Amino acid sequence: MQVDPATTAHHAMHAGVEYHFCSARCREKFVADPARYVSSEHAASPGAHAHDHAAHGHHASPVAATPAPAGTIYTCPMHPQIRQEGPGTCPICGMALEPEMPSLEEDDNPELRDFSHRFWWTLPLSLAVLALAMLGHRITFLSTEARTWIELILSTPVVLWAGWPFFVRCAQSIRNRSPNMWTLIGIGVASAFGYSVIATVAPDLFPDSFREHGRVGVYFEAAAVIVSLTLLGQLLELRARSKTSAAIKSLLGLAPKTARRVNDDGSEEDIPLEHVHVGNRLRVRPGEKVPVDGEVLEGRSSVDESMLTGEPIPVEKTAGAKVIGATLNGTGSLVIRAEKVGSETVLSQIVQLVAQAQRSRAPMQRMADKVAFWFVLAVLTVALLTLLGWGLFGPEPSWTYAVLNAVSVLIIACPCALGLATPMSIMVATGRAAKAGVLFRDAEAIERLRTIDTLIVDKTGTLTEGRPAYRDAIVAEGFTADQVLQWAASLEQGSEHPLAEAILGEAKRRGLALERTEDFESVTGMGVRGRVFNRALALGNQALMTEVGADVAPMRSDVERLRKEGASVMYLAADGRLAGAIAVADPIKATTLPALNELRAAGLHLVMASGDAQATAAAVGQALGIEEVHGEVRPQDKAVLVQRLKSEGRRVAMAGDGINDAPALAAADVGIAMGTGTDVAMSSAQVTLVKGDLRRIVQAMEISRGTVANMKQNLGFAFLYNALGVPIAAGILYPVFGWLLSPMIAALAMSLSSVSVVSNALRLARSSSADASPEVRRAEPARGVSRH
Repeated sequence: MQVDPATTAHHAMHAGVEYHFCSARCREKFVADPARYVSSEHAASPGAHAHDHAAHGHHASPVAATPAPAGTIYTCPMHPQIRQEGPGTCPICGMALEPEMPSLEEDDNPELRDFSHRFWWTLPLSLAVLALAMLGHRITFLSTEARTWIELILSTPVVLWAGWPFFVRCAQSIRNRSPNMWTLIGIGVASAFGYSVIATVAPDLFPDSFREHGRVGVYFEAAAVIVSLTLLGQLLELRARSKTSAAIKSLLGLAPKTARRVNDDGSEEDIPLEHVHVGNRLRVRPGEKVPVDGEVLEGRSSVDESMLTGEPIPVEKTAGAKVIGATLNGTGSLVIRAEKVGSETVLSQIVQLVAQAQRSRAPMQRMADKVAFWFVLAVLTVALLTLLGWGLFGPEPSWTYAVLNAVSVLIIACPCALGLATPMSIMVATGRAAKAGVLFRDAEAIERLRTIDTLIVDKTGTLTEGRPAYRDAIVAEGFTADQVLQWAASLEQGSEHPLAEAILGEAKRRGLALERTEDFESVTGMGVRGRVFNRALALGNQALMTEVGADVAPMRSDVERLRKEGASVMYLAADGRLAGAIAVADPIKATTLPALNELRAAGLHLVMASGDAQATAAAVGQALGIEEVHGEVRPQDKAVLVQRLKSEGRRVAMAGDGINDAPALAAADVGIAMGTGTDVAMSSAQVTLVKGDLRRIVQAMEISRGTVANMKQNLGFAFLYNALGVPIAAGILYPVFGWLLSPMIAALAMSLSSVSVVSNALRLARSSSADASPEVRRAEPARGVSRH
């Protein structure tokens, strides 16, 4: 895309050269880091158009994918042991390699883009060939010979251009001595197309018994449709694979792109985050993200660390306190000293944990792949023996029969049914699960979920609502609960703190009128105070009560009881006298206890891991009957817990909703994210519960079991057809009955095998919710989820 210097309003100077941009955003990206976009070639040409280098995804014209930096290590998602510098294809399975560590700067997947072009440009040709093959005999103005040549012309670009990557991978599998599904697809398509070309160009080589409707049977439509279907399957798979790196890209996107540096002379400037060094003084303004890990030097504010710790209540920060990069500053201003930058920050460590967990999870090979090696060798051996046997010992014309029978073997063994066996079951099952509020990311998740025996659950946002709510009020003699709540809400009405929101919400629910606060003061680390209803009020912790002269001893036992139950408690004093205390807590979801009971009934061992204090986590665990509870758990600790349980031989699922859960979600055999949680959690997980209802895990496990059983049945059908069809195609019945299987009948048998696989897979869609647990079935009508 070219930019007209005369019409654009966006320009920038760099190294004495003026650059022109299509938009302000492009210019900002260039100014932030010119060296990244300017090559020596452009630097030498004054008035260069830097748009091509600072381009972003909003342009209408296509742009080339941003190449990965030199030295980037690529790996195979199916075979993590394959690692190399730079892109390529896996020598074992032929799959395109992808970077071990994705980056935000990467453009779309080049293989996905290439396959999309091949698929959409040739799909009309495949459909035209299929229509001619099925209905061509009804077109009276076309002779049979002309129709055959038209099919050849239309199918050639489909097979030779769109299918070229399959032939390359087929050849690679043979060269590397690792037969796989690409071997079958390549040989099958080449056989069908090659046979048909010979039948079109030299039909006299074939005996009359192979003629039908005035021509030798051709199978251009089979070759073309196989290519188009395989491309479609690859597009679906590549899109699913691209979501694997979405978690890491979401995490990388959490960090701010710039930081505001305070220079030694007192001046301030915005600099790219990568230019921040240890020891730099940085200003964090209200509402901004903390750029890096560091220590507060000046100011005070509340910082929301929930994205990394899971704790829903913001943490008060004053001089000397530690802050974490990517957390959100509240209404105050802070000056911090950078202590950890780049890969040393907590966020970067979480990114590395997620990437490591994704690479270390050995992917489950599809059942078809497990037997592909021997299946391919068997088919090739039978085809070769058929060719030699008929050519050397068959009746005349022996070599014509030899070629035809060998091609019949290869065509009937074409992997259409094998290729459809797993994807069709997965496609139907994912649709059925989506109706039940369960989203599976890929086939591996469906295959794994049925084997789970241990479930680790996060507390905040998974078992609980994830936001503080009013719990209870304790009142001193001479005061009422409504009075205490009204005074506290009046003091807090100007605050955005989650605890204040909980108090204000309860006051609104009760219809309490709030009074304007005078002489309001926020006392750092203690609470707030001011005059309401002509009374001197103070709301906060015990230290604030001591300062105003209020005695908290009469309420200490009740307050401690509430705290042990996981509540945060604030005292309220009026004119120096203790008036009461208000408890705010993160309430347990109404669906949590029934869900846990169902999960226990399904035989799962339950473990709770929370970043909250041990006492708070233990209180929630006791209320829910969870015996194994881990509190004060950091993100890396959750991943370690998953690995420890896996090392004990357990099959572990992790359910969570926060960024702090991402490493554990990725490390678990199956990660389960709450649809009400963060995008990072959902990207890290393989299963998402749309409504965040844990009861759906049981139903998802039932769907998993049914789907895997259906896949096994489909593979059984596919191999049964081959077991029966290949010997017949080779001519085993000829000595006794004189029967030969022409390639045309072989193609029909191949189609029937695909039909049986598809029909069997569709049974999953007709299955009702009868296979779910009774508790789930009873709950469905109340939640408005249709049965299917």
